[in-house]
Amino acid sequence: MRLDDLDPSNNVRDLGSGGGGGLGGGGGNILLGLLPMLLGSRMGCGTIALIGIAVAAFMAFGGGGGLLTGGGAPTDRGAQTSQNKPCDTPEELQACRVMTSTEQTWGAIFRQQGQQYPAPTLNFYQGGVQSGCGSATSAAGPFYCPGDRGVYLDTSFFRELAQRFGAAGDFAQNYVIAHEVGHHIQNVTGTMERVRREQSRMSQAEGNALSVRVELQADCYAGVWAAQNRDRLEPGDIEEGMRAANAIGDDTLQRQAQGTVVPESFTHGTSAQRTQWLQRGIESGDPARCDTFSGEI
Repeated sequence: MRLDDLDPSNNVRDLGSGGGGGLGGGGGNILLGLLPMLLGSRMGCGTIALIGIAVAAFMAFGGGGGLLTGGGAPTDRGAQTSQNKPCDTPEELQACRVMTSTEQTWGAIFRQQGQQYPAPTLNFYQGGVQSGCGSATSAAGPFYCPGDRGVYLDTSFFRELAQRFGAAGDFAQNYVIAHEVGHHIQNVTGTMERVRREQSRMSQAEGNALSVRVELQADCYAGVWAAQNRDRLEPGDIEEGMRAANAIGDDTLQRQAQGTVVPESFTHGTSAQRTQWLQRGIESGDPARCDTFSGEI
């Protein structure tokens, strides 16, 4: 994907190496939460199901309570807390340019509706981090925190994406970031709050099913971003994105981890669902086509 003519986003912080705590504070809206841990451990189906419940429970609290292990106060947006300069590695520079592209794309979409787009902050970190939603480690994967409207990324994850999940390529990485920005769209448009209220009245299985719809919509929003930048796409980009979406379906990950699938523990959707909704966004380029909350998914 051709982005080298774009200036890096200004909404970026480098938080450096952090002492992020346990898994519980990672973030309910993570694209690939727990994947390295799931695939690298010998875990029973019950443990996998419990992890799905934990992630869904975090989502139910909107990123601000429940399973958090650290302080939940939002961080000061824009404040530099590290001596490191953001966007100074090739992986970070690419991510910063992706953020610029999402700012331009969603800014234009919001203006069409007579609204102003409040861009999220991209936070780089290594190892662990303290976010406005609590503490997290890199094992949780990239995530979005509604508490401070921040996308959190340890770029070492991109190596895992390529080497462990077979999803190499710049567009696969861009899809990861665009998905997290999709969660930001859900946050600022009120979808997350509505989901939180609904999940508070649901059983765990029902709450998990609703979390799947949240994640699939974020996939669709990532596709909308790609469609709005179709002139920047290069041959093979879409295939890279589809491989990434297919690799991180709940059914595929559980089958690889344990050999069995526990549908009631799904929180992100099957491989088929994830590729379907990413494709829908790419084909339509229209956020209105990303209604995952009506009808079958």
